[in-house]
Amino acid sequence: MKNKVSPKIMSGFMELLPAEQIVFDQMKQIIEQTYQTYGFVSLDTPVMELSEVLLAKAGGETEKQIYRFQKGDADISLRFDLTVPLARYVAAHQNDLAFPFRRC
Repeated sequence: MKNKVSPKIMSGFMELLPAEQIVFDQMKQIIEQTYQTYGFVSLDTPVMELSEVLLAKAGGETEKQIYRFQKGDADISLRFDLTVPLARYVAAHQNDLAFPFRRC
């Protein structure tokens, strides 16, 4: 006999019903357009980072906030905000970016 599986999402993740998603998308579009009016550009960084990069300055508390796993030889974590990915992006592309670098 198989156990029943409860249809729920993991803590910290969001899932919206269609009507809520429409409102969310409209609000996001208004925010993005407002930022773009003032010279900000969109930046989409990977949802996963190498754990060594994500944990380089933090450690302890940050390790409690991430989902971390191994994929082959790679130690990978899901990012929990955009601070580290933005810093990594700027460090990797600093010679190709105009400063001040405005992103949203």
